[in-house]
Amino acid sequence: MIGKLNHVAIAVPNLVEASSVYNDVLGAKVSEPIAMPEHGVTTVFVELPNTKIELLEALGEDSPIAKFIENNPKGGMHHICYEVEDIFKARDEMIAKGVTVLGSGEPKNGAHNKPVIFMHPKDFMGTLIELEQV
Repeated sequence: MIGKLNHVAIAVPNLVEASSVYNDVLGAKVSEPIAMPEHGVTTVFVELPNTKIELLEALGEDSPIAKFIENNPKGGMHHICYEVEDIFKARDEMIAKGVTVLGSGEPKNGAHNKPVIFMHPKDFMGTLIELEQV
């Protein structure tokens, strides 16, 4: 059901500093920041030849990233995103298999302006999984 790896997301305490590390130290192309209030994050994408790295910074104290950074002050891997052809079919298959889909279960538009859902880490060996319709 899942397609290719779309991105690995890393929560960071300071997006400007993290972007600088990827750009200045590693020599990667880093996008401009995108504020996503509906998700409580500001995000940038690091473009790689075979995938992307998403850097996430909390946008406000109620952000899920704020809690993550509180528990992991230096940041860390937040989630992995896989592509799917049909987000509703993928969601329904996950639910039928007993997977917990987070939130209302209805897809929201993600950073690429495509529908996404998240699945609980308890169902995936401690890893938060995002599915994005391509």
